Amino acid sequence: MYFEQLKQNDGLNMIQENPCQLLNFGKLVIPAGGSYTGNTGDSEAVLVIMSGVADIEAGTARFSNVGGRTSVFSGKPHSVYLPPNCDYTIKVNKNASQFKAALAMAKADDGASPYVIAPDEVVSGKWGISNFSRTFNQILVKGLHPEKKVSRIIIGETFTPSGNWSTYPPHKHEKDDLPREVFMEEMYYFKVNPSEGWGLAKHYTDDGSIDDVYTVKDETILKMPKGYHTVVSAPGYTTYYLWFLAGNTRTQAVVSDPNVGWVNRVVPIIKNIEDNLS
Repeated sequence: MYFEQLKQNDGLNMIQENPCQLLNFGKLVIPAGGSYTGNTGDSEAVLVIMSGVADIEAGTARFSNVGGRTSVFSGKPHSVYLPPNCDYTIKVNKNASQFKAALAMAKADDGASPYVIAPDEVVSGKWGISNFSRTFNQILVKGLHPEKKVSRIIIGETFTPSGNWSTYPPHKHEKDDLPREVFMEEMYYFKVNPSEGWGLAKHYTDDGSIDDVYTVKDETILKMPKGYHTVVSAPGYTTYYLWFLAGNTRTQAVVSDPNVGWVNRVVPIIKNIEDNLS
């Protein structure tokens, strides 16, 4: 229910089971010379291009030659924001390569006019330290693009190096209790490089009603309406995940697992040691 392997058929491959009330997800695959037409319905959506180039019509907006990276591991993404009840068409040139994109959705009563988020608007950086460090691409988060209107969704990408942990210490965001914690559902859509590799994802709750470990493979997805979560890459492989969230606010506040949350306190100590050694 919380984890599944995504289909890779031509067209829009929606998740088969969805425990979330606000979020949804689909993987778009369009061959050279092909096209896909859809409507966002009761959700705003962010189309994050994994690979390929396409022309995109969204409502009355027209965006040409959107995309360009050959995989998620080869540069920052082009993304397109789509409001609720928006008709859209994606067309791929007959001389182009296959087009692949993630369609992350969050229920919303309203939205903004469609717009493109270009790679140079994506903010990259590093979270964590030592063997729980990872790099990120922030695509659409609160405060990043104040001129780009959005109702609910938050989205970005994380790359977890060989042997490293990500989202560590594990954290949760289950209830609105600002400034300590905020309610947000979340999903992780995974890619692995090389593609035959794997990682692990741990998903659990305080009361033990959820306590699962999943094998992260290429084209899998973890769906989290609640619970702590963390990811680790097997040695020799890099794990990518597209993370997207939705709640009652776009302010993010998380609570770490109290049993291992102390690890956060050693980050400045480790950083100081590494800086002195460099």
